[in-house]
Amino acid sequence: MRLGILCVVLTVPLVLRAGNKERWVTEFERSGGLRTPRYAGTMAYCRKLEASSPWVSVRAFGISPEGRKLPLVILSRDRAFDPRSARKTGKAVILIQSGIHAGEIDGKDASLMLMRDIAVTGRLPHLLDSTVLLFVPIFNVDGHERFGPFNRINQNGPEEMGWRTNAQNLNLNRDYMKCETPEMQAMLRLFNAWLPDLYVDCHVTDGIDFQYDITYAVEPPPYLDPGVGEWVQHTLLAESLPAVERSGHKIFEYVFPREDRDLSKGITGGASTPRFSTGFAALENRPAVLIETHMLKPYRMRVEGTYQFLKAMIAAVNRRPSILRAAVKRADDAVILAGKKYEPGRYFPLAFGIGPGSEPKVFLGWKELRDRSPLSGGERVRYTKDTVTLVVPWYGQVTVTDSATVPLAYIIPPEWTFVAEKLRAHAVAMERLTRETTLDVDSWKFSDVRYASRPFEGRHMVTFAETPTHERRAFPAGSIVVRTAQRAGKVVMNLLEPKGPDSFVAWGYFDVIFEQKEYAESYVMEEEGAKLVAKDTALAREYAARVEADTAFARNPGARLNWLYQHSPWRDWLQNVYPVGRITAPAGLPAESIR
Repeated sequence: MRLGILCVVLTVPLVLRAGNKERWVTEFERSGGLRTPRYAGTMAYCRKLEASSPWVSVRAFGISPEGRKLPLVILSRDRAFDPRSARKTGKAVILIQSGIHAGEIDGKDASLMLMRDIAVTGRLPHLLDSTVLLFVPIFNVDGHERFGPFNRINQNGPEEMGWRTNAQNLNLNRDYMKCETPEMQAMLRLFNAWLPDLYVDCHVTDGIDFQYDITYAVEPPPYLDPGVGEWVQHTLLAESLPAVERSGHKIFEYVFPREDRDLSKGITGGASTPRFSTGFAALENRPAVLIETHMLKPYRMRVEGTYQFLKAMIAAVNRRPSILRAAVKRADDAVILAGKKYEPGRYFPLAFGIGPGSEPKVFLGWKELRDRSPLSGGERVRYTKDTVTLVVPWYGQVTVTDSATVPLAYIIPPEWTFVAEKLRAHAVAMERLTRETTLDVDSWKFSDVRYASRPFEGRHMVTFAETPTHERRAFPAGSIVVRTAQRAGKVVMNLLEPKGPDSFVAWGYFDVIFEQKEYAESYVMEEEGAKLVAKDTALAREYAARVEADTAFARNPGARLNWLYQHSPWRDWLQNVYPVGRITAPAGLPAESIR
């Protein structure tokens, strides 16, 4: 009897406190679906929810470059407002993030209404039966306050909105691995403290026009752990997608035409890279859903569609949370186990592509009109409101294009201080050598190093060819040892394997190893070079062949002399050599944990 009374006390006051309905109308609703509130208005509404419900706690999880607090709203029937308390409940934790691109703000207005209907008005309190909900209503708070009507030319509402990038002009949804921004560093702290069982990232798409008002993306196996991927397909999507359709919205997978605007050639899916939210979550063994409402649909329709999709996904998790939590636990355990014993034939995928296979899919589009543009001189595409139902080839066969074996550990000399700093941001466990140690390690020597002609997210991406090496190296005391037998082992490999698309090498953090710091004066090298080719016939033949085959090289005396210098005993033996070593054989390392 006491338990029944307690349940009434916990639920009835929430409905009574709702009071006047007008008090709980959001700015989005009050404007008829035309406006979204500014940062201050958003925070005021969240604080009002907190004051009216014991199930709501509003926190700040970080500070933006311009000094604004990054808001986190926690909903828990058990008042489990910290990670440890949440874990004790045994409930699934869901993190719902909005406004990483602050002009694409549908998720914020949907979240405000959803939080209200769960915790205050009593419409959806059951969604907290088996879940703890974390809402980040605005992630890119500085970009959100770069407010105006002309921030998204492709987007139909709201009347005013924020900007895509943060105050440093960096795109937060390219920063998950390199974590350069204060916002992302704060998000990684939040993520690794709570380790949510499901991550949802709310966006608005650009691209072609079609009938669907909502599209979505999830990462496929083998990028995402197969067991977790099975739960995504057979539980989460199988239950939530029909619910969204029943609510009156049209939903489809995130669409990329294989050829620009020509759907007859097919559409494609695939795997993202870990710089994006869903790719990052896959490395963390967590399912993630990217919501991309369609830009040209009215703002009201998009927000209401996001609301319905979020509600349906929470309901799917809420019904059987133990299945999801068990799948995530098995995935974490598998990563730890893979790092405990080196197996040369076991490869971990790093990069992905799309195979040639396809299957037919029904696609709901609009009839297109095409003609020659008098303005641009190119082909102009105009979408009518005449519906067409197409059967198009769907290319979604994910293939592994690059991979690496899983070493027991990586070892990094202590002078590369950024490595430890960034791995710490990812909650990676590390050790430090207490004395100099000589080890057999695998590594790489790079060649054909090329830089992108334009910066991307403030950096010039690097491509290269690599040659595997195996050698004995002396690593000084203070060198960092990173074992792969840990939950974040996939993150470690993607950052430290050069072939990873978001590795430290690819982002240019090791650029100085490609620079030639010592050189020979021409009058010195003329003499020494002549000696080299005179006593080394193989080198002489290689040099002559290069002169014969490469006209530009042959006409450049400086390049020819430098080539000889690079093949002389005076060259820098560390140039183009990766300083990070892979340890594949068990070794008793004199190391201590880094706190």
